[in-house]
Amino acid sequence: MSFFQLLMKKKELIPLVLITSVAAGGASSFALYSLRKTDVIVDRKRNPEPWEAVDPSVPQKLITINQQWRPIEELQSARKASR
Repeated sequence: MSFFQLLMKKKELIPLVLITSVAAGGASSFALYSLRKTDVIVDRKRNPEPWEAVDPSVPQKLITINQQWRPIEELQSARKASR
């Protein structure tokens, strides 16, 4: 029995197969996208020390939350009290 015959026989599997296929395709495309970015270094032969080429002014995280640095008032008051 082929895969499509099984799907036609058991129609309740169609949404499961569809959702799983979309999830696998999305994960694969994101992995390929991440490998093509300049932040990801895969070549070990031409550049054995890739950390030397990293620009410290460019954020290297996938997502940056709270980019603006602000001092936390509770920590500042605790530092003043401990002095």
